[in-house]
Amino acid sequence: MADNWVESTAGDLRRWAGERGEALDEQGVRILLGLAREEMGLAAPEELTPDGVRGLLLEVFPETVVAGSDDVPTVLDAFRAIVRYLGDTGAVQAPAAAALAAEIDRVGPEFAEVVAAVDSEERQAAAEVIGGLMRAEGVSLDDQEAVDAWVRDFEELPEAERYARTEEYLRRAGELVVPPVRLASRAAVAGAARASGLTAAVLALADWTGERALTEHDTLTAEDAAAAAAALGLDGPRRHGRMEDEGALERLWWAAVEADVITAGHGAAAPGPACAGLRSDDDEALLAAWLPLFEATAVPGHDYADGLDAVELVQNELTGVLIHLYEQDEPTEPEILAGALLGHVEEAYDLSDAEAMADLVADALHLELATLEDWGIVEPAGDGLALTPLGVWAVRELLLADGFTAPVVGELAGARASDLIEGLTWYRPDAADEEIDGWLAAHDPKDAAADLLDVMRTGGPGARNLAAAVLHRIGAEAAPVVRAAREHPLVSPYAALWLNAVGDPSGRELAREEYLWVFVDTVAGMLETAEPGEAVEAALIDAPPEAEMKVMVGELWRTEHPGVADVLEALGAHHPDKATAKAARTAAYKARSAHEGARRGV
Repeated sequence: MADNWVESTAGDLRRWAGERGEALDEQGVRILLGLAREEMGLAAPEELTPDGVRGLLLEVFPETVVAGSDDVPTVLDAFRAIVRYLGDTGAVQAPAAAALAAEIDRVGPEFAEVVAAVDSEERQAAAEVIGGLMRAEGVSLDDQEAVDAWVRDFEELPEAERYARTEEYLRRAGELVVPPVRLASRAAVAGAARASGLTAAVLALADWTGERALTEHDTLTAEDAAAAAAALGLDGPRRHGRMEDEGALERLWWAAVEADVITAGHGAAAPGPACAGLRSDDDEALLAAWLPLFEATAVPGHDYADGLDAVELVQNELTGVLIHLYEQDEPTEPEILAGALLGHVEEAYDLSDAEAMADLVADALHLELATLEDWGIVEPAGDGLALTPLGVWAVRELLLADGFTAPVVGELAGARASDLIEGLTWYRPDAADEEIDGWLAAHDPKDAAADLLDVMRTGGPGARNLAAAVLHRIGAEAAPVVRAAREHPLVSPYAALWLNAVGDPSGRELAREEYLWVFVDTVAGMLETAEPGEAVEAALIDAPPEAEMKVMVGELWRTEHPGVADVLEALGAHHPDKATAKAARTAAYKARSAHEGARRGV
């Protein structure tokens, strides 16, 4: 059949349906036939098999097409029309057409369940993004009038602007966020930059060069390069293992030129304007000159040789190594750094001999780490390496320039509770404790409790969990505020737990349904930022014994929480006890069915 068999078949189907007076979802037909061709590789519709029907409906369609539960009957009817057409026209024999139709009927309920699950996840994700956008712009989700106004305004924006705002929010919310760090004082960072071996080497090169004739490529002549290397102590190659590098002077030269420490052009060199900054007693002037110099060495912009050798490869990937160190809570052993770097290199480069390159990359990385240590960027720590305070500051500046969100511990002390909770998502435990202590110290306990309770009313499970944890750091003086919030359904169980913890007379034990709701809310919050397996493992730390857990799982599906099915599916996939996992999968199905029934008013 011709390459355009999807269009020709859809046209024939349209005429076939018209002759019989049957309604036909022509767009649905085109989608199904297109998936059969593009995703399943079928050369004609008669190549469909019962297994193909199952695969198309349960795997290909949900992964490729955005559809809601309301679309399921229409999709199935379109598929049935295709099969009837194939049978009526003799494209497939009657028994084969009957088998295809039977498989559609057999798979239909499962297809509806898969689409409902995907639809629920997409709707929840979209709701979370919209809610995040509103909170970022100061709209309280409890103020329905303000929410409606925001939605109206947002929907009136051009599609490109809506997309750009959403993309910016998602970027800041996850992909380009690094963990918070502690920064040394500006004076300490500037002092380290003055003492850096990079500063000394580049100034020495600039002084030696002075005003000098250059080659047509704006580099030192071979004679001058040799003399400069000898003067700077760079006349011998750096060596580690099987790797040696003779390009230290050339690297410094191009860094100095790019950072305006040396001006090179039209065959002549002269001291550049950044020289004065590197020698300045003014901290800000120094750092303003030093950062471009560091960037020029950490983010190479010059090819050092024809072809890619291991040293140049590692230098090209040096920012990844620095970011890895920046994101780690503990010092990292060089071997671990080398392994992570090599894994990235194997993905990013076409290596003719990956095994041999692995040893060379490890040796070249040791050379770079030694250079970074001489420059004051990394330092030995325990059995590994860590960034120095200068290194932390410098890497953070590069991240900020690339659009990353790079928080600093302590910067949330004066923030609103909603901003605190949103920011804490990216904090390590020790840094989070420090940030929370600073925030609580800057706020009146009652005001802090009131703001946290507002977050619990308006935020999702993750925000509610974090806000509740911070609330538990506030003493009994906030009891009147917490008691006043007990009637809100999203706050009530958490308020009861807090009042019990502080010994307030109004405290009470949670009812069974409240206990189950809090469990679901807690795991749902974990699922927002962790993989399902990790969330389940964390949730089971304080979970009841297996026998009681299995009983609890059997009850969870009745919990009126929007995330209950997702929580049960995670438990079903990752609970270590097979019986409990099976019970969770059954309960997840019940939860999905109950939700669908409620949606339809059944």
